[in-house]
Amino acid sequence: MLSPLPRPARRVVALLCAALVAPVFAALAAEDEVTLTPVKFDVYLSKIAANKKAKLTVVDAWATWCGPCKENFPHLVEMHKKYASKGLAAVSLSLDDPEKPKKIAEAKAFLAEKKATFSNFLLDETQDDAFEKLNIVAIPAVFVFGPDGKEIKRFTLDDPKHQFTYEEVEKFVVDQLK
Repeated sequence: MLSPLPRPARRVVALLCAALVAPVFAALAAEDEVTLTPVKFDVYLSKIAANKKAKLTVVDAWATWCGPCKENFPHLVEMHKKYASKGLAAVSLSLDDPEKPKKIAEAKAFLAEKKATFSNFLLDETQDDAFEKLNIVAIPAVFVFGPDGKEIKRFTLDDPKHQFTYEEVEKFVVDQLK
């Protein structure tokens, strides 16, 4: 049987172990961290275009006040889990009021609850400006960008005769990633 290390040696071993393990835990925590970054519209577009690792970027425009958005948001999380390794970048774009801290906190809590560990942006524009710049009349709306940062497809509720489904979005994503 081994005799225990003297107390000073145990302290040194404990400190060394902590020094070696801490960066690993920090990296794991960073991967699981959920953030919500305020951005202006043109900065949001430049961030999409700057991601050169992505073969495809799917952006889900949503807000906490939108029931269908919250109901369908897990589809984005699932697509991220399924296809990130194949080159898909998932992005959420919150249209919550950037002037209302309570709404921002609610949006962050929702994202954390859904484990949205990808890029989450809060559009720092008025709601009218946001809808105008996105060229939509309602949310949820999903935008798909190619590797060059250019929009290649949009799924919106603008046509009342054709309401998109997230299954359609996923089918399009899978076809594009082939």
